Amino acid sequence: MVVRGAPAIAIAAALSLAVEVNDHDFTGTPVEAASFVSKKLEYLVSSRPTAVNLSDAATKLQNLVSRTAETAKDAKSIFQVFIEAAEAMLVDDVADNKAIGLHGAEFLQRQLGSSRNISVLTHCNTGSLATAGYGTALGVIRALHSGGVLEKAFCTETRPFNQGSRLTAFELVHDKIPATLIADSAAAALMNNGQVQAVIVGADRIAANGDTANKIGTYNLSISAKHHGVQFYVAAPVTSIDLSLPSGKQIVIEERSPKELLNSEGGLGKQVAASGISVWNPAFDVTPANLITAIITEKGVITKSDPNGSFDIKGFIERAK
Repeated sequence: MVVRGAPAIAIAAALSLAVEVNDHDFTGTPVEAASFVSKKLEYLVSSRPTAVNLSDAATKLQNLVSRTAETAKDAKSIFQVFIEAAEAMLVDDVADNKAIGLHGAEFLQRQLGSSRNISVLTHCNTGSLATAGYGTALGVIRALHSGGVLEKAFCTETRPFNQGSRLTAFELVHDKIPATLIADSAAAALMNNGQVQAVIVGADRIAANGDTANKIGTYNLSISAKHHGVQFYVAAPVTSIDLSLPSGKQIVIEERSPKELLNSEGGLGKQVAASGISVWNPAFDVTPANLITAIITEKGVITKSDPNGSFDIKGFIERAK
């Protein structure tokens, strides 16, 4: 958890390997250099199976070095191409996040009748500390704020690791965005009081039908939002979309250490739970597509294609190319 947030995980993985190969004394052929990079990327992907951005970036980088090896004269040129591509990911992610923020802010204003008093709830951390900069769901909040239409942002603690209270609250205070922290269990009451018009969350993996894996507790929020008539949005780059998975049932969900629940401070502090108690601590849950109002990407907003509540994500991506 030193690096967390799907986009940041992918970028950190690529840049860490770029650091390794930058001064690597490699004596093999270009093909062997490409193989070296590919195997390292495979190892990095094994670290975080839920976040698709990492595997997507690895596949693209593997294809890049493989193609380069066909015409390269030495191993150093393979490494240089990889380094340049990894550095480009950093720049591209910030631009993509700002586009997500712009599309999301404009769409929410249209959906909510151009209100100048929009209050939203977000979960976990999806800002500059989870991406290369600006953020996805938090990027939408930043765009609403800069546009003068955000009344308040509410953020959950996001137990058990408290990404909301530790990270999102920090970013909101740092940017002087009007914000309030709530307990995870207070979200339904907040919606029942009519204090928020929308929920905006990020995504670690989005299946072809729109089912979305995100930080544990996201599913709870979507159910509560549906019950209270609150719009529920997912904000993520298209690299978070995995068209190879028909639905969220195929998404692998990581389980975290029992200590995160047994001990205070997300597992870093003293034990507070009874010794001997069993623990189930999934890091993510899957929100069904029928509970999601729309999916906000850097290419635009994916809306429901029919009254039954299904997304044509594949068609959207093909049209956006």
